Amino acid sequence: MPTEAGEPTDESGASADDYRLANGLSGQALTIPSANPINFHQAISDTAGMAGQDIWAKLFLPDGPGPFPAVIVVPGSLGLQPHHLAHASAIVDAGIAACGLDPFGPRSVTSTVANQVQYSFAASAWDVLATAEVLAACPDIDAARIGAQGHSRGGSAVLSAASVHLAAASGAPKLAGVYAAYPWSGHQFVDPSIGSTRVRAIIGDQDDWCSPMQVQAHVHAMRVAGDDATVRIVPDAHHSFDRSTPLEHIADAAVTPGAPTVYIADDGAFIPPTSDEPDPSMVDLDGFLYAINAGYGIRGAHIGGTPELAPLFTEDMLTFWTDVMSPVP
Repeated sequence: MPTEAGEPTDESGASADDYRLANGLSGQALTIPSANPINFHQAISDTAGMAGQDIWAKLFLPDGPGPFPAVIVVPGSLGLQPHHLAHASAIVDAGIAACGLDPFGPRSVTSTVANQVQYSFAASAWDVLATAEVLAACPDIDAARIGAQGHSRGGSAVLSAASVHLAAASGAPKLAGVYAAYPWSGHQFVDPSIGSTRVRAIIGDQDDWCSPMQVQAHVHAMRVAGDDATVRIVPDAHHSFDRSTPLEHIADAAVTPGAPTVYIADDGAFIPPTSDEPDPSMVDLDGFLYAINAGYGIRGAHIGGTPELAPLFTEDMLTFWTDVMSPVP
């Protein structure tokens, strides 16, 4: 069962109750028992060795009787933002529960824009699976219809959470669907299998935070493995094009969109781009330092959308979720 979070606050002083949807729903504050694995190898091959870490969440339920399908909404490097809550509101209005995650507050993180290694990408993925496990035990939620939607770093998290290798290690229910919004696909499993999970990725062709080509390759690998995965490239769209805010340049963003992919072995060990040998000791920082030393590091990137692009995103998102979450006849 979900654990009531009480009145936790993040570094801005905002409490869990401050997260309300446009449709007026205030939701239920939850504490999710997650973990801080140092890398994917620890998450998969030394699960008992992971340090525990609670994160915060807010569960919003539609009107009417349950149990409801549910979508976990996972933010990116700037944490939970108004546009994430707007998406959660649209999802709830479609008759699907939404669970917004705050992975930053309990970790005393305000942003990962300039420093992505304050906690691992494996931890971000584990947060998703830990939340799915908590939701599956909630009587208001249909355990067979839990999905996850992630944005940017969150998009990377939900794609990794879909992996059959990580899902099996977590013991969480298999995700019904994953919607990856402008994800970073710099980490990919050599065996990209996602089992019964359906994947949809969407990214703009002007994205200078993440590589559209890398996302295409990631999704194509899943399709070659026989899985249900699609990708949409949106013309003239930048990173976070689902925002209603104008395009702006984030000067302190540390990005490596042109760097080679770091692959992950079945046991979770990273494989350095210049080697065929998995290295269980390799962590995210090692991969980023390689990319920087190889000349792929860039300071500054763009973020924002236009009035035309935000509705396009919402339509694509809702089309995916209403299809995935439709009851099986």
